[in-house]
Order: sequence, then C-alpha cells, then structure tokens
Amino acid sequence: MADQALGSRSAGGQAIEFDQGKIRRDMLIRRIGKIGLLINPIFAYFFLWAPIIVLVVFSFNAGRNVFVWQGFSVQWYTNIFNNTIQAGTEAANFNTQQILNAVGNTIVVGIAATIISTALGTLVALGLVRGRFPGKKALDAILYLPVVIPEIAQGVSLLVFFGILFDYAESVSGSRVSYGLGTIVIGHVVFCMSYVAIVVRARLADMNPRLEEAARDLGANEWQTFWRVTFPLILPGVVAGALLAFTISLDDFVVTFFVQGVGTSTLPILVYSMLKRRVPPEINAISTLMLLVSTILVGVSLAMQGRNAAKRT
Repeated sequence: MADQALGSRSAGGQAIEFDQGKIRRDMLIRRIGKIGLLINPIFAYFFLWAPIIVLVVFSFNAGRNVFVWQGFSVQWYTNIFNNTIQAGTEAANFNTQQILNAVGNTIVVGIAATIISTALGTLVALGLVRGRFPGKKALDAILYLPVVIPEIAQGVSLLVFFGILFDYAESVSGSRVSYGLGTIVIGHVVFCMSYVAIVVRARLADMNPRLEEAARDLGANEWQTFWRVTFPLILPGVVAGALLAFTISLDDFVVTFFVQGVGTSTLPILVYSMLKRRVPPEINAISTLMLLVSTILVGVSLAMQGRNAAKRT
C-alpha cells in the first residue's frame, strides 16, 4: 500500500519519490482556500449591509408593525413632513416640530464643531509634520486617544470635567452655567479634531516639502508660503477631514447624551427617546433620511479626493 502511495521521477539519474496522497490533499486545501477567498468578502459585505438594507426597505412598509412586511407605502415619510404622526388611534407624544428642532440643533452643532475642529485639527497636523518641539511624541499619542478610547469613557470624562468647571465658575461669578449646545459643540470638537488631524496629516505626508522651501527661496515669508503653497495642496485633505467630522458629529449619540442640556436634543437623542416609549414605524423613515445625508457627505468627500488625485496625475 505504501508503494502505491508513492511515485517516482528520474532527475539527473536519481529517483525522486513523492507522495500522491499528500499532493492531492494540498491541492484540495488550495481549492478550498480559493473558494474561501471568494466567499469571505460576500459574507462580510452581507453582514455589513444587510441590516441597513432591511432598515431602508421597511421604511416603505405599509403596516405599523416594523418587523412584518405588509406592502409598499410612503405614508411614514408623509406623516413626518405633514405632522400627522399617530400611534394607533391616539396621537403620539411626538410631532414634526420636534424633529425640526432636533434637526436644527444637529445642524448647528455639526457646523460649529466642524469649523472649530477643522481649524484646530489642521494646525495640529501641521505642527506634528513640520514642527520640532519638546513633547511632540506625547502629543502624537494623545491625538489618537479620542479615536481609540470608548465613547462612553469620553462622555463620562466630559461630564465630570464640565461639572467641575461649572462649580468653579459658580463659585467665582455667583451664577450657574448650564449644559446646552455649547457643551455639545465642545464635546464634539474633542473627538472630531483628531479625525481631521489624522486625515490632514496623511495629506501632508504625501506633499513634497521642497515646494515650501522653493517658495521661501523666492522671497515668500511663512504666512505667504502657507496660503499660496501649503494650503492649496492640502485643501483636499482639509475638506475631506471637515466632511468626515461633520458626518461623525451628525451621527453621534453617546457623547451628546452626557453633555446635552434641557431643550437641546439632537436628532440621534430624539430617535432614542422615541424608542424608549415605543417603536414607531416613522423611526425607519427618520433613520433612512439620516443614512441618506451621511452617505451623500461621504460620497462628496470621496469624489473630491478622487478628482484632486486625478488632477495630480
């Protein structure tokens, strides 16, 4: 039996023996590996996109049961825009004006946090890439903390920080400072700034520093060099970082939950409060609209980066 499993081949006058059974097993493993490489991305994208697809599909469900398909309808979108949201036969504790207020707060917070975090993140990225100063490595490590630590830890730490700060301000001025849109903006800037800095830093790493040196050799000062050479070259990264920051701020819930004030609920907070009372079918429509806005922003960011990359080539 052992002789049947072995084959031989003559090479240079010497007999080379090989195991046919082992070769067959190796070929079988290769075939299984190729099938796995083909199936793995399919399953990965399926588990990534299936819940989102189900959410979008059921936002057009005609029935009030959010888990059972009962036909196609756009009534939940109509209810949102026409302020005719109902729960069974009684009006729900929820109306379109609440959505509009929450959307307004979300946009105000997103724009303010994006502007501030983009400016600070760009300056931090420039300092880390071009600057030489003590504590640079420590600042580089701190930059990634908001990205890697859990959001719940960020929210609790900001809550404690604002509590201590407000107590001190009250002891000095005698007036109590309350939570509101300002605290939400500060909380969003804390983590959005890191994302902007990382994106802009990657853009600066691809830029040739000799272009800035040439500008200085031609008589430009540091301010002129930045605005006429550096900033136009890193502008795609700045815009991409700003759109990413706005998207993250738009969808944030955990940090906002800890630092929000009375009457300053954002759209994610409003959606969560709806889920605590019941699961209305309008929740799928609202989530779909949020998903659409986020997708458009990310798409614009990718399109701008691709267009500028094409121009460079």
